[in-house]
Amino acid sequence: MRYEVLAPIGVRVHDVHIGSLRSQDTAEIRRLLADHGVAVIPNQHIGDDDFLAFLRSFGEMVFTDGETPVDGYADLNVISNVGRATPPKSTFHVDTTYVRHPPAYTALRAVEVPETGGQTLFSNQYNAYETLPAADREFIARRRVTHRVTGLTGMDGSAVHPLVSKHPLTHRKALYLSAPARCVAVSGMSPSDGAEFIEYLVDHSTRDENVHRHSWCAGDLVMWDNRCVMHRADHSGVVGDRIMHRGMVA
Repeated sequence: MRYEVLAPIGVRVHDVHIGSLRSQDTAEIRRLLADHGVAVIPNQHIGDDDFLAFLRSFGEMVFTDGETPVDGYADLNVISNVGRATPPKSTFHVDTTYVRHPPAYTALRAVEVPETGGQTLFSNQYNAYETLPAADREFIARRRVTHRVTGLTGMDGSAVHPLVSKHPLTHRKALYLSAPARCVAVSGMSPSDGAEFIEYLVDHSTRDENVHRHSWCAGDLVMWDNRCVMHRADHSGVVGDRIMHRGMVA
């Protein structure tokens, strides 16, 4: 296995086939994710059996209630623009933060790639924390944020997480945020001040120089570490069908 570092976040991994991973390969990818946030693994022309086995090598699967499961694969869900009259909406976020123990990893397998458009954007939350002014880093050191579910019909739930998290493998600090609509309260701040502060932190995190845009190719598999990455899909200008299968690991 070899890899090249992408700026400002991520690595592109070569000379590996996820259908025949060894335990040391999984350990190396886990370390790459902790260090670099995102792993782009091209040329993986596989089915969902291999995709699921790959994900399970990292830990127990989790599924977001309210999502559409892949037919025959209850641990995977479908992300698709097929049959939609309007493009899906997406803002920078972290998956399923409204539960006490959110998923550590998310991965997407490209099932069908559009002719144009449909990129996925990733922000480096290590950099986001480290480039804050010192006064802001001191201010947020003990702040906690209440995350609430949005966008899932009939779902309700919330959880409280530190605004600054320390990654268990790298011990680096990262800003732990999600979409502003999901971050509904900041400890020690009024609702209006808290909402304004979250907007400021998300804007800081997602400035262009802190974001990598991944343009999908057939056979791409992309995995990321939710503890140091936010992501969003860019649905503007998409021509053609965009179908992804998603899995998450606890």
